[in-house]
Amino acid sequence: QVQLVESGGGLVQAGGSLRLACAASGRIFSINAMAWYRQAPGKQRELVASIAGSGSTVYTDSVKGRFTISRDNAKNTMYLQMNSLKAEDTAVYYCHVSVQHCSVCNSYNYWGQGSQVTVSS
Repeated sequence: QVQLVESGGGLVQAGGSLRLACAASGRIFSINAMAWYRQAPGKQRELVASIAGSGSTVYTDSVKGRFTISRDNAKNTMYLQMNSLKAEDTAVYYCHVSVQHCSVCNSYNYWGQGSQVTVSS
């Protein structure tokens, strides 16, 4: 009922920047929390950053000061600006959103397809 399309991944040298985007479409009344997760080879998926409907943000310690999460509610789109990238940031990045389909509906969670981010050292 909701489709998430991610874009912006790729290959970048250490110290470089990338910007990920996650666009939601479909049966959406409102989007509550939005978040970026990542999963590196052989590791568990981890939360990178999240942004509430109020705009408040949370970051994992390893990306604080380097990554910025934002959202455009009019476009149902979330972004992750990644600066000063390091080799250890290499992972598949997934967007995650919590969506209400109507004003009295429960929230449902959706995942994006994943975007590969590779940082060469």
